[in-house]
Amino acid sequence: MTLNTFIFDMDGVIIDSEPFWRQAQIEILSKYHKTISVADCIKYTMGKRIDDVALTWCQLHSLKIESKLLEQEIIAAVAELISEKGKAKTGLYELLDFLKEKKIQIGLATSSSLPIINAVFNRLSIAHYFDVVCSADEEIYGKPHPAVYLKAAKKLNVTPNNCMVLEDSVTGLIAAKAASMKTFVIPEDKTDTRFSISDNIFSDMLEIIEVLK
Repeated sequence: MTLNTFIFDMDGVIIDSEPFWRQAQIEILSKYHKTISVADCIKYTMGKRIDDVALTWCQLHSLKIESKLLEQEIIAAVAELISEKGKAKTGLYELLDFLKEKKIQIGLATSSSLPIINAVFNRLSIAHYFDVVCSADEEIYGKPHPAVYLKAAKKLNVTPNNCMVLEDSVTGLIAAKAASMKTFVIPEDKTDTRFSISDNIFSDMLEIIEVLK
């Protein structure tokens, strides 16, 4: 087995965007007179595709609006926050440079929609590093289904067991595991025992470079 491909998740991995997703969900639901917390966002929607996120809130709070409308409002709010305030996670540029130097293919496999991907790439100026970009929007099923990871491997012309995946959510970790890929995680809460199924748990991307050297 040759590990010659590295596939990144995006939200919470490449960019510290999880707070933006939570802020957007909390603020937009408040417009519809529904109160949710950061803990609710982590519990119910972290790592999910936006259609699943919107549908979850519509069902949990019996919202009398189309989930598609909620979806669009959340996407627009998150993209704006990323464009204004987005910051790369620790070690991102160093890891990207290291992978390029080692001639390891680089892919993106995210639950986020294209407007969010574009906002992140523009804010951080990283589009040129990626050989392939895959959004779960293009799949029938989002994470924890492995479809988006399998699509990335197919586009990169590698078998799944050639791939390393970096995730931050349990939902994404399950997807990568189901795709039979080597899994690295940088979780928000390292004490969460659900991450124990990962091959490696790290604090930041600088630690990953040391392991790959």
